[in-house]
Amino acid sequence: MSAQNAKSCALHRKIGPWLAFSPARFPGDTVDRFDANYYRRYYQDRRTRVADPEYYRRLARFIASYSALLDISIVRIADLGCGTGALQNPLLAEFKRASYVGVEQSAYACQKFGWKQSCASEFTAELGFDLVVCHDVMQYLDDKRAAKALTNFRLLTDKLVYFSVLTEEDWRRNVDQDLTDGEVYLRPANWYRRRLKPSFTNLGGGLYLAAGNDAVVYALEGGF
Repeated sequence: MSAQNAKSCALHRKIGPWLAFSPARFPGDTVDRFDANYYRRYYQDRRTRVADPEYYRRLARFIASYSALLDISIVRIADLGCGTGALQNPLLAEFKRASYVGVEQSAYACQKFGWKQSCASEFTAELGFDLVVCHDVMQYLDDKRAAKALTNFRLLTDKLVYFSVLTEEDWRRNVDQDLTDGEVYLRPANWYRRRLKPSFTNLGGGLYLAAGNDAVVYALEGGF
C-alpha cells in the first residue's frame, strides 16, 4: 500500500455525527494521529482505555466457541486494524494451530509491533483466511473506503468474519463518550447491514458467515 493511501485511510474524520475535519487538520507529512499517545490513551492507560484485557479474552472465547459449534476450522487469522494486537494472544490461545497476521495502517504500530502496513480497504493476500477480524476500525474510514473494506471481507475469507464498529446508535446510547474516540465517521447500523447482507449471514454477536459456506445455520440462528 502506498504511503499516500495509508494517509488517506487515517486523515479524513468526523467528530460525532456532525462536524467534518479537513485533512489539513491532520497533515499526513507531519502528524500520524495513530501514534504512541493515541495507543496509550485508548488501549494501554488503565484510566482511559476503552477495554481491559479480560474483554479481549472473552471475545476470543466467544469466537472460538461459535466456530467450533459450526465445525469451522480456524488455521489462518487476519486482524484488520489490529492496533496494539490486543486480540493476538487471546485468539492464538483459543486457536492453537492458527497463524495470525496483524494488519495496521499506523506506521508507529507497524514499526513497534511488526504488523503488515495496510488498510482494511486495501489489504490483499495470496491465501485466504479462515477468520477475518475487524474490531472497531471501520468508523475511521470515510464512506467510500468503508464500503470497499466491507467488500474486501469477502475477498479475504469464505468462512468467518468478526466485525464490530461504532455506529450512530452506539454513540448515543451505549458508549462512554468521555472514553470513546469521537473523531470518527458515525454511520447508522443499517448502513453496514445493507452492505454486508449480500455476502454474509449475520450470526449474532458480531460474527458473520460468508455466503456459500456449507456450515448449517438454522433459521432463527442467523439473519439480519
